[in-house]
Amino acid sequence: MNSIKSENSFRKFMLLWSGEFVSAIGSGLTSFGLGVYVFQQTGLASATALVMLLAFLPNLLLSPLAGVLADRYDRRLLMVAGDGLSALGLVFILVCMLRGEAQLWQICVGVTISSIFTSLLEPAYKATITDLLTEEQFTKASGLVQVAGSAKYLISPILAGYLLRISDIKLLIVIDICTLFLTIASTLVVRKGLASLRKESENAFWNEFREGWTALRQNQGVLVLTVMASVLTFFMGFIQTLFTPMILAFADSASLGAGTTISASGMLVTSLIIGLVPLKKGYAKILSASLFLAGIFMAGFGLRENMIVICTFGFLFFAMLPFANTCLDYLIRTNIENAIQGRVWGLIGIISQFGYVIAYAISGVLADTVFRPLFVEGGALAGNVGKIIGTGSGRGTGFLIIVAGGLLSLTAIGLSQIKSVRKLEERGKNVPENHLE
Repeated sequence: MNSIKSENSFRKFMLLWSGEFVSAIGSGLTSFGLGVYVFQQTGLASATALVMLLAFLPNLLLSPLAGVLADRYDRRLLMVAGDGLSALGLVFILVCMLRGEAQLWQICVGVTISSIFTSLLEPAYKATITDLLTEEQFTKASGLVQVAGSAKYLISPILAGYLLRISDIKLLIVIDICTLFLTIASTLVVRKGLASLRKESENAFWNEFREGWTALRQNQGVLVLTVMASVLTFFMGFIQTLFTPMILAFADSASLGAGTTISASGMLVTSLIIGLVPLKKGYAKILSASLFLAGIFMAGFGLRENMIVICTFGFLFFAMLPFANTCLDYLIRTNIENAIQGRVWGLIGIISQFGYVIAYAISGVLADTVFRPLFVEGGALAGNVGKIIGTGSGRGTGFLIIVAGGLLSLTAIGLSQIKSVRKLEERGKNVPENHLE
């Protein structure tokens, strides 16, 4: 009976996952299209980074609030509300474009609105996975979740590059809006067959938020891992922000789409491997090793204005991320009680991903005002480092990515030396029942 129940639960997860997979493709179309649109309008990496920041920051800041909501109310309904209301921002951008060229501030407003409501999704989705699956299925599910997440980098860019040849960005936004309806439908079907495991709590809202923080603070290993993750996301945020400006400096949007897809296929390959052959031990070691190699490959990504070099190192960089994400997910998930996972995941999200916020805020400015002048004709590094990596308007951006990759590898070495993180794997199967104050 338990085996049959487990299979049924995994089928429900697969239905939910399918909706998120389609949604990721849609959001990836819009993300790619807006990145190209803004850079072609302004020619500035900082403008592209600003749009990325505003698409990300509200989601991040509201994630602790969304986490508490995920523990108090129906997690599936929260996912439906997040998907449905996030379409408002897309509709706003679409209307502005239909009336003429959308201004940078209008795009910023639209992505901010969408990000605010998307914040409801992540904690509810992660906690729902815990509701549905057994601990033995966690790593398999994590690999599949990352396959869905990689769709925005793997499928969306090459599809968007083709669609932009026959139409324009408005078509990409319309498709994105349509995918949300499929996601909502799959979530409602899963909800119909899955009773809500949460009742509205009598505790004050702030008390539940504080309980989540207490659980995180009292588990030293999880807290250290979360803070270290923030340092790591800071460095990885540079390649995410500067990927588009670096390639568009010497190639067109079609090449950008193809390069993004080829690079992201590394994430797909290793995500599928993890989904088919789940990791069973050595999570802390695999985490450190994968992040160290990711830094090396990230540095290689910025070496030359050559699509073969970029795609090769990009593939290897993205191939490391599913290993790191799966290990992080397992080490945290198995050390936090299910009853409070929504609010804890919300807090972990805001702390661990705050590095992205800083990277998005400064990387474009650094590329435009500091590193780009170093590699143009007469620049301070054009005659020495420029002989190795090349010169031109995009080479400063490439050098900034190289520096960030090197620092990522050094940080991974430091992470491997932290005892409290290594001990999380030993404690994973023995989470204390009453560890809250």
